[in-house]
Amino acid sequence: MSQADATATQRPIAGILWMLAAGLSFVVMTALVKSMGSGMHPTQSAFLRYLLGLVFFVPALGTLIRTRLTGRQWGLFTLRGAIHSAAVMLWFFAMTQIPLAEVTAMNYLTPVYVTIGAALFLGETMAARRITAIIVALIGAMIILRPGFREISPGHLAMLGTTLCMGISYLMVKMLVEEISPVVVVAMMSIFVTIGIAPFAIAVWVTPTLPQLGILFAIASFATGGHYFMTLAMQAAPVAVTQPVTFLQLIWATLLGALVFDEGVDFWVVLGGTLILAAISFITWREAVLKRREITPNPNTPKL
Repeated sequence: MSQADATATQRPIAGILWMLAAGLSFVVMTALVKSMGSGMHPTQSAFLRYLLGLVFFVPALGTLIRTRLTGRQWGLFTLRGAIHSAAVMLWFFAMTQIPLAEVTAMNYLTPVYVTIGAALFLGETMAARRITAIIVALIGAMIILRPGFREISPGHLAMLGTTLCMGISYLMVKMLVEEISPVVVVAMMSIFVTIGIAPFAIAVWVTPTLPQLGILFAIASFATGGHYFMTLAMQAAPVAVTQPVTFLQLIWATLLGALVFDEGVDFWVVLGGTLILAAISFITWREAVLKRREITPNPNTPKL
């Protein structure tokens, strides 16, 4: 389908609703991870979440078997699996260390890293407006962390590592989805991450209880559902339409943290997260504008 055809079949309301469903799924998943507390090592929790989540890809086995991957694609999947494994372990650790709202707000940094990486490694342009938006996002991160005004905990450092690794992982997705079905890309990620985390989980293994397994299966269910809903949202509408909806995740996470985990509401975290998301939304909006110009070029319109 051409870009013009894709534009004609966009369904913005459906895209917003699917992104709302994705956001709710991710927030519930995060809260469930938080509820695990110190009852299980974060690395073992991460491993079991992905292992149990593999059941959702059984229907895709036929597609996986029929897909013929090149050596380069196998290499990308392997490298992505290693990087995403690190991201997942760091994220599960961060969840045991810092409030829910801070995890959610700092997670918004991932698209910023993707934008920077796309410019450095994929040849995408970095115009002045995009650079300004990145600077605003980084200011938002500094507002959340407030170095010098409070202690930067290992959880904060873990989240910085998480978003960096996630950014690299998503850059690799950007390359892979141009060649391979998204279902295969997501399934291969789950398989490789399960394998990647396994040795670390074995090193700290403690036999889980049935309630713990139940919570982990619920985490896997909401995570898989969230990724599926997000894919539907991206198919239905441009990222410029669906991206601002993700701000609701910060509101929901802040409320859950206050009402369920007694974490209180940190004004600076909300402010910093808002700045980061505003910068991301601006970047995605500019990308949408540029794509429309490519479809219907206007010689009188100045370039960025």
